[in-house]
Amino acid sequence: MRRAWILLPLALVAACSSPAAPVASSSSSPTPSTTVPASTTTPSPTTATTTTTATTAAPPPVVVLDPGHNGGNAAHPAQINAPVPDGAGGTKPCNTTGTATDAGYPEHAFTWDVALRTRDLLTAAGVQVVLSRTDDAGVGPCVDARGALGGQVGAAAFVGIHGDGAAAGRRGFHVITSSLDPAGAAVAAASNGLAVDLRDALSAVEPVSDYIGTDGLDRRADLAGLNLSTVPAVYVECGNMRNATDAAWMTSPDGRQAVAQQLAAGVLAFLGR
Repeated sequence: MRRAWILLPLALVAACSSPAAPVASSSSSPTPSTTVPASTTTPSPTTATTTTTATTAAPPPVVVLDPGHNGGNAAHPAQINAPVPDGAGGTKPCNTTGTATDAGYPEHAFTWDVALRTRDLLTAAGVQVVLSRTDDAGVGPCVDARGALGGQVGAAAFVGIHGDGAAAGRRGFHVITSSLDPAGAAVAAASNGLAVDLRDALSAVEPVSDYIGTDGLDRRADLAGLNLSTVPAVYVECGNMRNATDAAWMTSPDGRQAVAQQLAAGVLAFLGR
């Protein structure tokens, strides 16, 4: 798939992992005893009633991270070429093998590594993360199943992570939303807001795409994972893996950590955290 980037200061990671605030202990001063003379009329005491209201902490927001493709896809063509609904009235293949750098670093490995790094950062910030796949050695899941996952787990956001395979002379990242607005105007508006937050975060560490979209944002009707989502959803093309500069950045562990930090920053901005 395709591209994106941004550097979240390391200080943010530490800040995100702050433990829950300790419960403050309370103490009360003893009430001194009072002797009432026998000849004094004592008024009826007033009974004070204290009502304690129990508060329940809100559950953490859920975010789906969808690392594109999978390590076993190439060895199972029958499964990944099987048609599935595309959310636009047609079908498309279950999945694909993805692209790779000229040196052979595959997109599925890039997306898996970035997803794990992003998961750890979001988890430290109090976000519950659900991954669309459990490892980088399996097959699929199909794009329609990925798109449905956000609604199934009650996610606040769905973020597909990809690397693009465009012409070698082009570079930069872009963020994609569905142009079909399949879940209605409110979800479409939220998806656009998520895209902007991620674009703004990633643009701190790498340039926006110089070959597709406008200002790092693009809208498409052919991506089943977005068309079939009932929650705010985007795909992030984290860079062009066929471009030498982007490829060097995406192959580097430091580059992937920078991408993960900015993806986390964009998601947290969207969640208002």
